[in-house]
Amino acid sequence: MLSFVQTKLGNKLISRLLTWGLFIVPIAAVANADVVSSLAKDASENPNVERPTIGLVLSGGGAKGAAHIGVLQVLEANNIPVDYIAGTSIGAYVAGMYALGFSANEIETIMLEGDWDKGYSDTIPRENLSYRDKQLRDKYNIPIDVGFKNREITAPSGLLQGQTMSHLLRHSTDLVEQFGDFDDLAIPFRAVSTDLATSEPVILSKGSIVQAMQASATVPGALQPALIDGKLLVDGGIANNMPVDVVKAMGADIIIAVDIGSPLVGQNQLNSTIAVLEQLSTMLTAASTERQKLLLNERDILIRPWIDNLSTTDFSIMPQALVIGEQAAQLKYEKLAKLSISDEAYQNYVRAKMQKRTAWVDPIKQPIYQVVLNNQSAINDKLITDRLGIKKGQVVSKEDLEAALQRVYSLNKFERVDAEFTDSEDGRILTVTSKAKSWGPNYFNAGFNWEDDLSLDSAVSLNLAYTMTNLTDNGGEWHNELEMGIQKRIATEFYQPLDRDQDFYNLSRLEYEINKWDIFDQNERVFELKKHVATLATGLGYNLSANGIFELGFITERGKLANEVALSSDFDYTTYGGYVKLAYDSLNSISFPTEGNRFTVTWFMRDEKYHGADIVDTHDKTWQIEADWKGALRIGNHAFVGKVAASTVESDGDFTIHFSSLGGFLNLSGYHKNALAGPHKLFGAGIYQYDLGRDMLITDVPLYVGISLEAGNVWYERDDVDLDDLIYASSIYLGTDTSWGPAALGFGFTDLGDKSVYLFIGKNF
Repeated sequence: MLSFVQTKLGNKLISRLLTWGLFIVPIAAVANADVVSSLAKDASENPNVERPTIGLVLSGGGAKGAAHIGVLQVLEANNIPVDYIAGTSIGAYVAGMYALGFSANEIETIMLEGDWDKGYSDTIPRENLSYRDKQLRDKYNIPIDVGFKNREITAPSGLLQGQTMSHLLRHSTDLVEQFGDFDDLAIPFRAVSTDLATSEPVILSKGSIVQAMQASATVPGALQPALIDGKLLVDGGIANNMPVDVVKAMGADIIIAVDIGSPLVGQNQLNSTIAVLEQLSTMLTAASTERQKLLLNERDILIRPWIDNLSTTDFSIMPQALVIGEQAAQLKYEKLAKLSISDEAYQNYVRAKMQKRTAWVDPIKQPIYQVVLNNQSAINDKLITDRLGIKKGQVVSKEDLEAALQRVYSLNKFERVDAEFTDSEDGRILTVTSKAKSWGPNYFNAGFNWEDDLSLDSAVSLNLAYTMTNLTDNGGEWHNELEMGIQKRIATEFYQPLDRDQDFYNLSRLEYEINKWDIFDQNERVFELKKHVATLATGLGYNLSANGIFELGFITERGKLANEVALSSDFDYTTYGGYVKLAYDSLNSISFPTEGNRFTVTWFMRDEKYHGADIVDTHDKTWQIEADWKGALRIGNHAFVGKVAASTVESDGDFTIHFSSLGGFLNLSGYHKNALAGPHKLFGAGIYQYDLGRDMLITDVPLYVGISLEAGNVWYERDDVDLDDLIYASSIYLGTDTSWGPAALGFGFTDLGDKSVYLFIGKNF
């Protein structure tokens, strides 16, 4: 952050020294010279003489929009008032902020401190999801938004829904009310968008200023179109990227237009699909800009900053763009100087703006008088209200509001959750709009995992699921799964909330699974058993919080083990009994966590029957306890992770099918996966990982380098459990955590001399 500030201040200082060194006379001095127009001069000396009104036009250009701030700073430094303002895309954002009464310096602070890259992701952080949704995301790691409705495959109309973008805009503008007319702002304002159905420009002049800004900047295909007054609206740059005509129609006598549009690139740069698409987009915006330039006359001023080589999507260039915008405005001093007014007149102008700004600033401090739900979904109103947590009489800050909206959005049921304020004599009226996912109510999910230790068989699996939602008044879901690859599974599950708050639930699941059970000796695979098992479970549960559950129920299994060489006949078994489960999960990542905790404790009591493979029929009673914990603590770029796992089985007989296992990456590294198996297990690990990506200024995804110290073992008999028998292991690894799941390359070894290399893609461990 320090280097960022130093760079910015250095660039600005250099630019100003260069400008003043080259041209000697600053604009303010020129404003007092003879070049000042007689009309402007008379107006500054005689308040009874009307000065010409000035309109400011700010074009679209993505991250290069910071150049607009540099222009505003020059105007303010030289007493040049703005009477009307309009913009497109990022220009609409800067124009809207200025129209609300923010100064150029305030806009600079807000804009440069905003995390604009987050506006390009609507993914709910894992730690904010419910316990059930966390487990589903871990399994179905391919982020697809595909549904089925009215016998058709459906998908959203944009890669992003705009939830995070609206948060950024709302955070910038503060909790302003909806305006009946943008003429009531400190400066009359217009935002320009494009009607997706007709390609005609749409001038937004009232309502939510956040919605107006977002509609003007909604890139088709990337962001879902905004629906305002029955029209689907997208980026205004398509129809009018520099709305000179709009500001002239508002009544401006003189136009200051700032063009930050991108130029067309040469043929040698059109070497990819993306480059061609960007060129087509530039053609549209450039054509509309050229048409608008024809409307400028000799009194108007066109400012074209030298930002052609800057990226529209890399927001790290904003400080550089700001300086370039300032330089470009300084170069127009001869014409801008004619618009400068006296200090007294300018202070009167600023005071008038601040008075209008107060009209919407003061109500922000008033308490909530009423909360109104505009619930456009099948989710129960009470559930939304409880998650929102905003009460009548509460004074709401923008941090409070965003946390409340995030809690509702994290239910993972909505396409968008937005809020708007209306101010009344009794207080603020908060309207919360929750819009159901347009591609629902039935959804497809997919997951892919690949695991390899470069010595045994690769473990590849593909998971597919189809979930039908809102089947009951309380939000019942029917979830169906298919898994293919080294493990095969087909399952169906019905999840039924039992109350409107969805605190209590019933869960019923039936699945059939075929997989391999590898039998190892001294970390060498001896043979493999083919395992077939059908499982039926049903239980009642309680959501202790968004992160935790308590569940109890009934479970039964029927399976067999087969190996033509090792077993003389199939080994059949049947079990039935009850279970109790307590679970909590607040980890921000299942594989590379840096914050949070996850623990699970499950107790089973079963009757187990075994038959076949030359074994006399047995009927045993068993009880089993499985417990595990994983926690993480972050200090800067450093993370410390702990793992503990333990299990035990008590049986009337000499055998149980319910073994626990150890072996694999970070689970006694150096061993093959599940190379150790037995009824009794004890394991612990301490892991240190450093985020090398952040240190290298790679902020899109983390890049972890880590090391682990591990200890554990399994035992067949309880009496054999001995801490002196613990096997010690360690590993080093390089990994990353993406929206597609983790990827890692690691090397592990044990104190017994076992070694293994691990490769994971999309695999949770």
